[in-house]
Amino acid sequence: MSLAETALRAVETAKKLGADEVKAYARSGSEVELEQREGKLERVHEASTLGLSVSLLVDGRFSSHGTSDLRPDAIEAFLKRAVDGTRYLEQDTDRAMASLDEMGSLDVDSLDAADTESFAARTAEGRQAGIASLETAILDGAGDDLVSATSYLWDMRSESACAFSNGFEGRRERTHFGYGGMVTLKEPSGKLPEAFSFLNSAHRSDLLTVGEVAADLWTRAGEVRSTSPTTSRVCPMLLDSRTASRILGALFSPLSGSALHHGRSCMHDKLGQKLGSSAFTVLDDPTIPRGLGSRPFDGDGFKAKPRSIFTEGVLDTFFIGLYHSRKLGKAPTTGGTSNVVIAPGTRSWQDVAKDAPQAIRVTSFLGGNSNPTSGDFSFGIRGQLFENGEWVQNLSEMNVTGNLLDLISRFVEPCNDVWAYSSYRVPTLVFDGVQFSGT
Repeated sequence: MSLAETALRAVETAKKLGADEVKAYARSGSEVELEQREGKLERVHEASTLGLSVSLLVDGRFSSHGTSDLRPDAIEAFLKRAVDGTRYLEQDTDRAMASLDEMGSLDVDSLDAADTESFAARTAEGRQAGIASLETAILDGAGDDLVSATSYLWDMRSESACAFSNGFEGRRERTHFGYGGMVTLKEPSGKLPEAFSFLNSAHRSDLLTVGEVAADLWTRAGEVRSTSPTTSRVCPMLLDSRTASRILGALFSPLSGSALHHGRSCMHDKLGQKLGSSAFTVLDDPTIPRGLGSRPFDGDGFKAKPRSIFTEGVLDTFFIGLYHSRKLGKAPTTGGTSNVVIAPGTRSWQDVAKDAPQAIRVTSFLGGNSNPTSGDFSFGIRGQLFENGEWVQNLSEMNVTGNLLDLISRFVEPCNDVWAYSSYRVPTLVFDGVQFSGT
């Protein structure tokens, strides 16, 4: 059976076995990953997956189950056990699905998320040639301090079809192509700093060339050489575009329906209020063609649509799925982010740094945590210290601390370097008056 037929059969069977409501997802996928060092393939991973997951509501009781055995007889036995087992649980009627007229889906083809021709054309020989070319480009930029260089390449394709017992049906299809490298360096002090650069894209043609990836890797390697802490200070923070997701993810955590329901949100009473600076505008857009977070519908079957998270500092939305909307007595939005978008500004981060007597550019985080209840955070960082735009030193063994609500009120501007190889499509973000702890 096709994936759509498998999902429909599962819904019909579970209903016959006594389920009141059923959601069924049938999925297939295949992936190939290569890892090479010193001209030799150190790891080759190839896998194909096929599976079925179902969510059931039986006599007001909810459960979720999964299987990889899709033989018709096996599916029926699996569903019988699932339905029978659900009857032993406590009731939770808030798990009921929405009505069919509330649901919908974008045209899957409009998202252009699957480059199936390129995936089908890939061969073992082509992948080996690609990773060998990448390794050569990386080694061409190496200096005397190189200890090791490892190259990576991967291709993935997935497809799914869903069926709900109220008549909703949907499908998704996606490909991923990526490659990158990691280098380990040796310093006279005995430190072994590491640097990496990885790219991931829905279409193979959207990737940078191997030469560009290698050049980016060695630029990042230069940022981790000879790192040390500097004195504690309050100064502007230039949050690198590839690192900004750590702070933004912490900011979105208290916006979730789960955090709101469990009383763990510092923003529970702040919808519609101005929390950030007027320059702080953030969108969630699941409709971007080739976007790594794009989707035709969400887990509740609601049609995907763009929405504003913050507009000029004003909090516009919470991320509330159907279940928590009933718990909270609020209208559902969607259960989580898709593509997080901050529009680029006009200046480069280098230009911004020139206007500041001192600034710290944060290029990666090393541990730390944030508290969604209070908004307080503390993260270890790597980065660079600049004075009037001139590089002073590479940094490590330092922390950035503060409160998320205070931080977004200190947002100054976005730079012009949006990173397109992530579901966080954001540029370097500039914040003023940020506390850094060092020596």
